[in-house]
Amino acid sequence: MRPSRDDNRMIHTGYNPALVALSIGLAIFASYTALDLAGRVREQSSGPRWPWIAGSALAMGGGIWSMHFVGMLAFEMGMSAAYHLGLTLLSLVIAVGVTGMAFAWVAYRGNSPAAILVAGPLMGLGVAAMHYTGMAALRIPGDLAYDPAIVAVSVAIAVTAATAALWLAFRQHGVGQKLIAAGIMGLAVAGMHYTGMAAATFTATEAGAPIAHAEMLSQGQQNLALYVTGATFFILFLAMLGSSLDQQRVQRELQASEARFRAAIQAVRGVLWTNDAAGRMRGEQPGWTAMTGQTRAEYQDYGWAQVVHPEDTQATVEAWNETVRTRRTFNHEHRLRTVDGMWRHFAIRAIPVLDATGDIREWVGVHTDITEQREAEAELRESNEEIQRYAYIVSHDLRAPLVNVMGFTSELEATRLEVRAALAGHPQAERIDTDLTEALGFIAAAVNRMEGLIAAILKLSREGRRQFRPEPLDMTSLLQELADAHRHQADAARAVVAIAPDLPQIVADRLAIEQIFGNLLDNAIKYLDPSRPGRISVTAQAAGTRGICFSVTDNGRGIAERDHARVFELFRRSGTQDRPGEGIGLAHVKALVRSFGGRIEMRSKLGDGTTFDVILPHGAVTAIAREPEPVPLAAA
Repeated sequence: MRPSRDDNRMIHTGYNPALVALSIGLAIFASYTALDLAGRVREQSSGPRWPWIAGSALAMGGGIWSMHFVGMLAFEMGMSAAYHLGLTLLSLVIAVGVTGMAFAWVAYRGNSPAAILVAGPLMGLGVAAMHYTGMAALRIPGDLAYDPAIVAVSVAIAVTAATAALWLAFRQHGVGQKLIAAGIMGLAVAGMHYTGMAAATFTATEAGAPIAHAEMLSQGQQNLALYVTGATFFILFLAMLGSSLDQQRVQRELQASEARFRAAIQAVRGVLWTNDAAGRMRGEQPGWTAMTGQTRAEYQDYGWAQVVHPEDTQATVEAWNETVRTRRTFNHEHRLRTVDGMWRHFAIRAIPVLDATGDIREWVGVHTDITEQREAEAELRESNEEIQRYAYIVSHDLRAPLVNVMGFTSELEATRLEVRAALAGHPQAERIDTDLTEALGFIAAAVNRMEGLIAAILKLSREGRRQFRPEPLDMTSLLQELADAHRHQADAARAVVAIAPDLPQIVADRLAIEQIFGNLLDNAIKYLDPSRPGRISVTAQAAGTRGICFSVTDNGRGIAERDHARVFELFRRSGTQDRPGEGIGLAHVKALVRSFGGRIEMRSKLGDGTTFDVILPHGAVTAIAREPEPVPLAAA
């Protein structure tokens, strides 16, 4: 503080070192509290944020105001001083209010550079306004003037310090880093205050103001400074206590969440592991050790690959390295040698955990034992193949004797006239001829029925061994062609078949799709109600994110509820049997739809009509082949 002259008398000014130190300590402690509370504003993902914003504003604004007040009490200028209560309280309101607005802006707009560059200058100007409002509250027997250049420097310090404070407050920091940041910010705030004081020039207008009077006030100033400081520290202590209690709550929630996570992993028979950002296994991995028997020294870095099946190792390492490079979720499958020395199948899923800057901090993954699932799938494939072979063999072997029956029946039919001639004149000749004709008719009908059933079984067996050839299909065009092929049949039944013009494209085997919807359209026309004109429509809508539901709806006879469960069974038919058929059409349709990885559902009410919903995958997954395939080692 520069001295000033009045009536050729030099007024010496200075600072009380103890109170100066106290003001700086107060600024640092307030900065740390505000940083901690502001961090909770950022971390608050649920619940209201305003209590933490208010706490941060009280800690920062109140701390800066207290630092200013103690700093003013530390100032010794050899004349009596007092403070205007209204302006003093206004300076406190300015400090708390502007600080709260700055914290709220960053809390709700995010901690982007643009948000910080708005809130930082706002807080800095508010701190400067608080300082100079507090100076205006000063009542002395003299005049007060300012050096504009130094005032500008003090405002610049306030803006810079406030911007840095907000930038630090809304970043992740440990206790050590937070202490350093609080120290820097506290010193900057104190520097702003004392720079502002350096800009002030005091000129005495009265010849009084003896030094003795100033000395008598010194003890009172010190006591007042202690009262303000004590109250401020108490408020900051309560803020820190609230922060600590909240930290304990968060810690308990994290522990509970971790316990639930580990329980969930155990519930799905999974093993949890972690890798560093580069994909190397580090630290203690008790789950991995329990699963594989590897020690920490053995699985360290990429040692975990030693327990991967030799046939799967290269694919696993390549897939893992590619995942680490591209920073995406890792989905994979391989075999591991477990602690009992057996090879078991595992499905792996790992995700990257990012830090505040967006860099990968670590990988968290789970190995899930799917050995039983893979074995069951292999057994199911083998069983299906066996059933198909058995059906083919049985059908083939049944056809051979059936051919003989058909041949001998034809011979009996040819000799029927000779029998009739031989029995001419016999009193029972007419009855014998009638019975023989009827018996041969029954045999021929049964043979034809058996031939149809055998042909159906052979057809299903061949379909099971078919290789699908997927291609993009314009479903509107394809189904319109099917409708045109059924036009004569539909006209005869007084029916109209309407194909929606906006059906989506899919990727599938054309012949199989034609068989599916050809059967459904044929059945819809075949079982219309003759008492009213028939209406058949084909529409489509999305079924989830990857599926399409094609609906074939008619206003025909409908199907009784008791028969809903049996319509897809082989050789089973429902309702009045006045139409030809063997009961294999819908069973064949269901088998084809399932081979595509889809499903078929039915909605029907007797007398109202029927809707068949065919849900198919949208993309090339419809190209599933029925031949056994090796288990994939990785999935993109």
